[in-house]
Amino acid sequence: MSSEKAPIALKIAKKLQIHGDERIDNYYWMNDREDPSVISYLNEENNFYQQKMEHTSEFQQQLYVEMKSRIKEDDETVPYKFNEYWYKTRFEENYEYPVHLRWKDEEGARETILFDCNRLAEGKEFFHLRGIAVSPDNTMAAFGVDTVSRRQYTIRIKDLESGTVLPDRIENTTGSAVWASDNKTLFYTAKDPVTLRANKIYRHRLGTSADEDVLIYHEKDDTFNTFVYKTKSRKYIIIGSHSTLTSEYRYLNADTPMGEFRIFSSRQRGLEYSIYHYE
Repeated sequence: MSSEKAPIALKIAKKLQIHGDERIDNYYWMNDREDPSVISYLNEENNFYQQKMEHTSEFQQQLYVEMKSRIKEDDETVPYKFNEYWYKTRFEENYEYPVHLRWKDEEGARETILFDCNRLAEGKEFFHLRGIAVSPDNTMAAFGVDTVSRRQYTIRIKDLESGTVLPDRIENTTGSAVWASDNKTLFYTAKDPVTLRANKIYRHRLGTSADEDVLIYHEKDDTFNTFVYKTKSRKYIIIGSHSTLTSEYRYLNADTPMGEFRIFSSRQRGLEYSIYHYE
């Protein structure tokens, strides 16, 4: 390949049909992230970029140093109180990732580290932690981790008293989970492995394999995404479905995780609504 000529991707026509519509995608073959020919082509593009931008390398470094100097590296969020504990996130100088902390709401209480993402990210090219959900009894925390940069999070559970991560492992999720009042049951959102659409809600029992998780809700309309959360009152678990202009919600008392979710108001095209629990 000439250093003066940009690489050109092959055109391999693939016919795609959906909703009665047909189109040709000449670059569908690049969907396969593990295909050696895809990796080879991306390396060619990267090499071409490096060659063309080599003369700006010193200027790039100057820009980086200047932009970094304008960022406060040792910073932290405003603490917030939740269920007898205070929580905050801290960023430390010369470290890339946040440290999540908490302390009990009592005089003289010391900060404890929930998650030091700098340590967890060691040896990984990419790392993102999200969806920290502490159990009602404050003894465990569910959290989601992505180490590939595909927004396909693996949910794990940490025992906050011993500091150990439990064997429970739930793949291909949005990263968020909701605890029922029994401190043993979790609800989470799974993704379609191909489209990555959030389309299924499952129920997980602590200490069991993800293969045993129960499908609670399947959003079959591919114009909708689904999600699960808990009301601020902590009394109800809510399953929501949402498209561009339409929403629908189901609810379940958090004290009865084995119960059936009930529809609050059935979806109507063009009608959006939200629900909140008060008293």
